[in-house]
Amino acid sequence: MSAHAHVASVDYAALDDNALVALVRGGQREAFRHIMQRCNQRLFRIARSVIGEDSEAEDVLQESYMRAYHKLDSFRGDSTLLTWLTSIVLNEARGRLRKRHAMVGLEQIDAAPDDTHQIIQFPSKFGNEDPAVSAARAQIRHLLEHAIDELPGAFRTVYMMREVEECTVEETAQLLAIKPETVKTRLHRARRLLRTSLQGTLAATMSEAFPFMGQRCARVTDAVMARLQVESL
Repeated sequence: MSAHAHVASVDYAALDDNALVALVRGGQREAFRHIMQRCNQRLFRIARSVIGEDSEAEDVLQESYMRAYHKLDSFRGDSTLLTWLTSIVLNEARGRLRKRHAMVGLEQIDAAPDDTHQIIQFPSKFGNEDPAVSAARAQIRHLLEHAIDELPGAFRTVYMMREVEECTVEETAQLLAIKPETVKTRLHRARRLLRTSLQGTLAATMSEAFPFMGQRCARVTDAVMARLQVESL
């Protein structure tokens, strides 16, 4: 049996993360594609929460995956693979913010008193152009995404990690290098801002926010695999 046939016969989807890492370390680069596909949704959401824009968030993912691939030997399994990759994505995204001098004074944000009169502006009417339920849900999702985008960056990232990706307080605090109490405070304030605007009507669509499936997932994954192929020549 040829090596190619052996690789093609591997059921990557049935393997856990550590098994995929072992295959990549053993030279089976295709296993890395499956790692990316498995982690893309969460990592894109977190990158976007820091950057606030789709295309640059995709760039962050590409660069983070390249970095992760080349330092995969340093992954010791002390945390989950997803947590390890999340840390790399956060570092890459924050580095880009620093380069464009867009960092907000986080101490100032955390020290600011709650402003109960602050309202995030977003379109309040769904419109009647399409009565289909799926179209209405899509509209609601867009409203939710817009409202999240309008949060201060520090609140936005905590909200995305805790509420959308359901990271624990401890994991969020560790990855963001802040105190657990700060995580709780920022999440509380983010919820209050969103609740003022959304009135709790969007909870059912939370899991659909900032989708990264289909063509978008394939675009980043294929681009990284192509770059790795060029490097191997």
